[in-house]
Amino acid sequence: MTKLTSDIQANQDLFVTESQDTRFVWGLCNEEGDWLAVDSSEFENSEVMPFWSNKEDAQTHCVDEWAEFSVAELPLDIFVEDWMITLAEDGVLVGLNWNDQLEGGELEPSDVAKLYI
Repeated sequence: MTKLTSDIQANQDLFVTESQDTRFVWGLCNEEGDWLAVDSSEFENSEVMPFWSNKEDAQTHCVDEWAEFSVAELPLDIFVEDWMITLAEDGVLVGLNWNDQLEGGELEPSDVAKLYI
């Protein structure tokens, strides 16, 4: 059962806590190895790559238009130290622990990395 709620800040806090405990984050990846990125609902001409702090919450999103994707794990150190740099260079925002209504924040990668300092 999901711990995610309509409280976006609480979901982001949960992301940091759970990912520090497990040392992993989860995203959605297709058979070609492409990670899911979607158009931002907050910023024009921007994309967001969503991640979750547990596999089950990520899995719930592998339906409908995202049915071709499956859950992929990413070690936390690589997520923070490598991916945040690459996503920042590419101008891609980061979504943390979007709930089942796809509600969640869209953060700059550098701001996500700072959550782990």
